[in-house]
Amino acid sequence: SGAMCSAVLLLTTVTFVNASAEDGVWIDGATKEAVVPELNLPSFAPAIEKMGEAVVNIQTEGEEKKANQPMPQQPQSPFDFFFHGQPSQSRPTASLGSGFVIHPDGYIVTNHHVVENAGKINVSFRGDKKTYVAELVGSDPKTDIALIKVKRKVKLAAAPLGDSDAIKPGDWVIAIGNPFRLGHTATVGIVSAKHRRIPGGKPYDSFIQTDASINPGNSGGPLFDAKGHVIGVNTAIYSPGRMGMSGYNIGIGFAIPINLVKNIVTQLAEKGEVTRGWLGVLIQSVSPDHAEALQLKEARGALVADVIPGSPAKKAGFRRGDVIVEFDGESVEDNDDLPLMVAETTVGKTVDVEVIRNRKKKVLSVEIKELTDEQEVEIPTEAPSEEERLGLTVQEITPDIARSLGISNPEGVIVTDVLPNSPAAKAGMRRGDVLLEIDSQSITSGKRFRELVDGKKKDAPMLVLVRRNNNTIFLTIRVEK
Repeated sequence: SGAMCSAVLLLTTVTFVNASAEDGVWIDGATKEAVVPELNLPSFAPAIEKMGEAVVNIQTEGEEKKANQPMPQQPQSPFDFFFHGQPSQSRPTASLGSGFVIHPDGYIVTNHHVVENAGKINVSFRGDKKTYVAELVGSDPKTDIALIKVKRKVKLAAAPLGDSDAIKPGDWVIAIGNPFRLGHTATVGIVSAKHRRIPGGKPYDSFIQTDASINPGNSGGPLFDAKGHVIGVNTAIYSPGRMGMSGYNIGIGFAIPINLVKNIVTQLAEKGEVTRGWLGVLIQSVSPDHAEALQLKEARGALVADVIPGSPAKKAGFRRGDVIVEFDGESVEDNDDLPLMVAETTVGKTVDVEVIRNRKKKVLSVEIKELTDEQEVEIPTEAPSEEERLGLTVQEITPDIARSLGISNPEGVIVTDVLPNSPAAKAGMRRGDVLLEIDSQSITSGKRFRELVDGKKKDAPMLVLVRRNNNTIFLTIRVEK
């Protein structure tokens, strides 16, 4: 917008006149004769006035809470997702947030956590003292997006949607919302970073980070670019108080990219729920030690730690140890990239996936199926990447051990002890882990395990496939002697 030009400061000499209050020219003389600096600063006022028409305040009412009911557990992380509905004794719970009109017929986007478990959703518009009751069209907790709808006799001003892929760190952004029940409030900042994932977040997180002030009540509100287009939905802040619960902005806020939101709200509007694609692999990032052990040119891609039986990946021929570097024509730089790529793929579509297997590139064609809650599994936790002879003892898995562990297919050897400060301990190995492979070679017995270890040179990285609980993960151990 034209209002957002660069600031120009014209400095000229300042002179003052000698005048007295008695001759009546002290004020007028100073006004007429003094030459003050002339400022030409940008103003966001026209843009904020227009954009604010589409922003709404949201207040929800939940079920009645009993007296002396304990406070809800807060997220144990400095990343505060604005769960600020505080229950009072013998009163309905209430939460507040923001939203924005996405369609003139009354469709409004907000956060899932703003309307979660709400018995009643009240919406108010700027300049309208009337409160409107909204219906929940659909909600998606995995991305924290919800779609609600109000009925009004007039068509609503809808916020234009932008392209969150096009923004860059340093671009101007404007957040408008209802912080602390103050009503419509605008704050300005820049895009600090893109593609942010935060501890305790979700598999599909890829946040826009901004220093525009975001506080409780801004949740679900829009983040605009300098052209007045929505490029994100404000959802979280970094708040480093006690256990991260100070609840106030310190200049690090997070918004869900609008390009992700577009697909979510379209599905919510059409069917009230979100369908996601499913590949069926457990993945982890490729550390420099993993890359050296696998003889890769660079540490990039998603390392397949396991392939789920009966999954599309299993049918397509994926294997443990494959490194996925490209999915449906898009580069996979890190394991964090893959879940969102798969989730956004149309169910039933056949895509080409490029993997590196035994130092050679291979393309696998896989038909993406629908993800269900039963199929969804967490990405295995990775071991530390700085591991420096093993310091562990193993035992073959007897039928009794297999039964006690609930293992139907006893393969590998079980770790019975890990010495403190040993390479195995530093690599994250634990007592009870089942060792399945070393450098892609199966461990069929304790003897085979020792043969594989004895064959390693000093200080060489050894890639070990481990089963832990219901997951399999790769650990990298450096042999000391």
